[in-house]
Amino acid sequence: MLDRLKDWVRVIKRDIGALWLAARDPRVPLHAKIVAGLVAAYALSPIDLIPDFIPVLGYLDDLILLPLGIVVAVKLVPRELMAELRAQSLNLGWRPSRAGLAIVVVTWLIAGGAIAVWLAYPSANI
Repeated sequence: MLDRLKDWVRVIKRDIGALWLAARDPRVPLHAKIVAGLVAAYALSPIDLIPDFIPVLGYLDDLILLPLGIVVAVKLVPRELMAELRAQSLNLGWRPSRAGLAIVVVTWLIAGGAIAVWLAYPSANI
């Protein structure tokens, strides 16, 4: 079972790299580029949308949301092109993504602002 888990992690890492390449490849349709770029940037982000120290929910994005995003993004990229990008991704070096960091920080700021407005104007709540 441990070997299967290690293989699954290797496949996930390879696909993240392939999606990162897909987001920059001119042969990939625009909608697939956007999804691939967002998923890869988030996967490579040094911080999570839901911090891991939050019980149960902290690992939700790592165990469910990220793999689901990868599956959706991979399905949007043409099959032959995805195979080529997967082969290329094996040679990539891994580093944190500033774009992923920015996406997470902006999401937290928007959520914090929405909560602040909701708390400041309770009579406007529906």
